[in-house]
Amino acid sequence: MDAADNDAWPYPRPDSPPILSPVEAEHTLDVWLVPKFSMLTLTCLLEPLRVANRFGRDLFAWRLLSANGEDVVASNGVRIDVDASLDSVSDNAQLMVVASYEPEATITSWERAVLRRVAAHGGWLGGVDTAPFILARSGVLEGYPVAMHWESVPAFRHEFPQLQVSQARFELDDVRLTGTGGAASIDMMLTWIERAYGPALANAIGLQLIHKRARDEPVLTQGHRSPHLPRTVVRALAIMEANVSPTLAIPEVCRIVGQSQRQLARLFMTHFGETPKQCYLGMRLDEAHRILADSRCWVTQAAQSTGFTHLAHFSRAYRQRFGESPSVTAERGSQ
Repeated sequence: MDAADNDAWPYPRPDSPPILSPVEAEHTLDVWLVPKFSMLTLTCLLEPLRVANRFGRDLFAWRLLSANGEDVVASNGVRIDVDASLDSVSDNAQLMVVASYEPEATITSWERAVLRRVAAHGGWLGGVDTAPFILARSGVLEGYPVAMHWESVPAFRHEFPQLQVSQARFELDDVRLTGTGGAASIDMMLTWIERAYGPALANAIGLQLIHKRARDEPVLTQGHRSPHLPRTVVRALAIMEANVSPTLAIPEVCRIVGQSQRQLARLFMTHFGETPKQCYLGMRLDEAHRILADSRCWVTQAAQSTGFTHLAHFSRAYRQRFGESPSVTAERGSQ
């Protein structure tokens, strides 16, 4: 889609925004709903398109798809009817994959082949929240930066070290679009619309949605904490997060931030109720949990990736924090 040069856009239609069929609209977005998808993400994807149709032209239609054409249950338990099955997707489709929990649980080689077919014919592919796992396992993300929900980043990097993971909330290319999902999908779609029809339309849609656009903001990760934390604490957390494996000794962390070990411990106890060592351990265990929950790696691989050299120590600490052994998490993540 080529951006328009118009600096203005008509006032909205007085009637309800038209719900268009693919033959009526200039663009049709196929939306493949993977079981346990995020309802919030779906709403944030479609509402900007719906509102866009108020502004004088028949711009967007969308079709909801499932793998077999049957209804799909979202992560909140709501059952959604769909318009067609995935095999109805054309070679030059604009196809968005919406997933959340257990993104690979129901995916077969046939669905991945559909994605490869669209990619091979120059079609447009998108994926939000955890859907980049599906796209990457289909081999259609090579050479493109990938944005996804921050919780899944450690597992994604472990499984696809050759792919570039972006800290942005979304990454938009001519033929690929990936994003973190959730409310950030509104800005993602507004940017998509802006590139097609110019900023006036995108800004007008944002006003209709009572949404203030956020630009060029990175994804919030565990490293983005309260702005009221002392600078040395923020620096210490950043150093810990950057050195999950291999780890640094706490005295070395203190040396880098220019704080005595006693003073840093006092600050951590004040703000987190735990020592720097305890916080560091929890940080590494949390990352190990994300790796095991979202990828197909062994427990030993997750332990090594988070700086644990003794598997027994890792298993004890993991069970104490999460109430289950790492092997249980790994088995659930591989399903």
